[in-house]
Amino acid sequence: MKGSIIIVAFFCIGALCGVTEIIPDEWFRGRVSFYALCALMFCVGVSIGNDPQTMRNFRSLSPRLALLPLFTILGTFAGSAVAGAVLSGRTLPECMAIGSGFAYYSLSSIFITEYKGAELGTVALLSNISREIITLLCAPFLVRWFGTLAPIASGGATTMDTTLPVIIRYSGREYTVLSIFHGFIVDFSVPFLVTFFCSL
Repeated sequence: MKGSIIIVAFFCIGALCGVTEIIPDEWFRGRVSFYALCALMFCVGVSIGNDPQTMRNFRSLSPRLALLPLFTILGTFAGSAVAGAVLSGRTLPECMAIGSGFAYYSLSSIFITEYKGAELGTVALLSNISREIITLLCAPFLVRWFGTLAPIASGGATTMDTTLPVIIRYSGREYTVLSIFHGFIVDFSVPFLVTFFCSL
């Protein structure tokens, strides 16, 4: 929760700097966002490859539960398609691109800004931050109303890091490996799915 608040605070500070032109506009006319994206992708790869326990945890998963990331992706696509049909001014591919962030706001919003502009990138940032915050705040209600797998599906790509503690607390410690596996697979899909829908 604290991490999400910090991200929102930095977003607000950035918006304020843009409006007041404290930071020169010339800085962002080049390839700054592209280089930031490359650095972020490098850090993601290092963090995943640096944990030898991750692959050992994956091997202990039940084959049936291993399908959870697929159903999370499909369920998010269904919700994004409904949003695309209801919301005016946004195309279906744009809504699908935003949904494909799966709460990975730092990566997906940069991709979407690069492909579609700052306005849609901001929408993606706020949408995906909201998904993480909802998971953090509503995990006990999700377990009560929809079952122990609900917070994992709701957390999207964040279930191997920021939302993992609340998932362990309310779903149970036995779901730790599943949560890490789910986060890893969904996290890995984000750059491919976001860029695919942005290119449509």
